[in-house]
Amino acid sequence: MLQARYDDIAEWYDESVRQGLLLHEFAFPPFYELIGDVHGLTVCDLACGQGVVARELAKRGAQVTGIDLSAKLLDIARKEEQREPRGIRYIQDDAQSLSSVGDTAFDLVVCNVALMDIPDITATFQAVQRVLRQSGHFVFSITHPCFLPPDSHWTQEENGAVGRFVSHYFEEIYWRSDNAHGVRGKVGAHHRTLSTYLNSLIEAGLCIERLVEPSATGAIAERSPGFIEVAALLLVKAKKM
Repeated sequence: MLQARYDDIAEWYDESVRQGLLLHEFAFPPFYELIGDVHGLTVCDLACGQGVVARELAKRGAQVTGIDLSAKLLDIARKEEQREPRGIRYIQDDAQSLSSVGDTAFDLVVCNVALMDIPDITATFQAVQRVLRQSGHFVFSITHPCFLPPDSHWTQEENGAVGRFVSHYFEEIYWRSDNAHGVRGKVGAHHRTLSTYLNSLIEAGLCIERLVEPSATGAIAERSPGFIEVAALLLVKAKKM
């Protein structure tokens, strides 16, 4: 049986997302805008977790398959599907191989704030390319590798201006945050440079169409004013060529 770090925190993580986990809440509007119209498309929600994105895309008319390594998060997703059926199929599989999925199975693959959890990004992008149909799209969001690497932290000038201190950017490592109460403190993350992400994507045969670096607004800006000045997220849309 496949094991995942999220199995140990599945209930906590599900509740955190439902209550508005900061980066997920921040990512949703630009993520769905970048995805665009999904009506009638076959979609894979990669690293789907408890299925929050899968349910939204199914609601918008997509035929959705959710794939995740965590059996416990998939149990939560399946219970939601039973409670409110949307025709979503959930599969436990490794994003680095997608061995349960045939070639050219999907019009669209999406992955929301989860690639940092996966050790081998090259294998993952190759698997995504394989399961996409010709001219299919891959849309993903990640914590911004330039501004949220290990050992980065907020700074504040005497005039109140907020900034971000970054060091050890080029060290591509698995790390855990000092915040034991946050996701990255509980399960850690794989830090990679921006060039590693984008070059690996290109080398897998996926052509970058658009990049988005949203600035915080509204309630999120009030809670984390630094994200008005510094990009917390990077969103990418790529096409299989």
